[in-house]
Amino acid sequence: MAGLRLTFHLAGINNQNFLMRDDQTGSYWQQISGRAVAGPLAGRGLTLVPSDELTFATWKAEAPSGTVLKDAPGYVSEYAPRDWDVKMARGKGVLNFPEHGLRSRDLMLGIQAFGASRAYLYSQVLKEKLVQDRVGGEPVLLVVSPDQQSVRAFHSSGDFYTAGRDAVFLDAATGSKWNFQGCAISGPRQGACLERVAMLKDFWFDWRNYNPGTTVYRR
Repeated sequence: MAGLRLTFHLAGINNQNFLMRDDQTGSYWQQISGRAVAGPLAGRGLTLVPSDELTFATWKAEAPSGTVLKDAPGYVSEYAPRDWDVKMARGKGVLNFPEHGLRSRDLMLGIQAFGASRAYLYSQVLKEKLVQDRVGGEPVLLVVSPDQQSVRAFHSSGDFYTAGRDAVFLDAATGSKWNFQGCAISGPRQGACLERVAMLKDFWFDWRNYNPGTTVYRR
């Protein structure tokens, strides 16, 4: 950000969303937005680095030489347990947005792009396998990995439909087969790749609180 090199640490929780403070200026930053909410840098924003939330098997298959962050031995007892997400889903929240018939801790996949925000119920996307929709008037495609848990979003036009496990989906126009990386692996469009769209997995209450104008996908 503007040539500044900042280091951060946990400073607290704001509406059950991580709040961090940088050591250089003492500014406070909101996790979900990446924006400084107080301090000398208030109003400034961090540059988003695209990331995936994948199963380890899927990540390892795509990055066989990748490395894994090792636990710090002195703090292992302080790490969240493996069933942390299950326990959190049963917890009470401080915010409630009952519109759309959603519960506060329903897991959503949120897209903020093309001048708009739109949320997708995670369980519904897993059930449909492939979702074709529009965000801010632009066509988007949500695709479920063969692992049946990981999801990615792409900017794409045209009609697609699901295929076997070796090819996640096909396009209706040419019959080309596309994989979870968004690239055509056979057919007339082989070698072409779709543009990724950043997506965030988040609880409904958190997504809605920081995206008040969000719409929700329904079918």
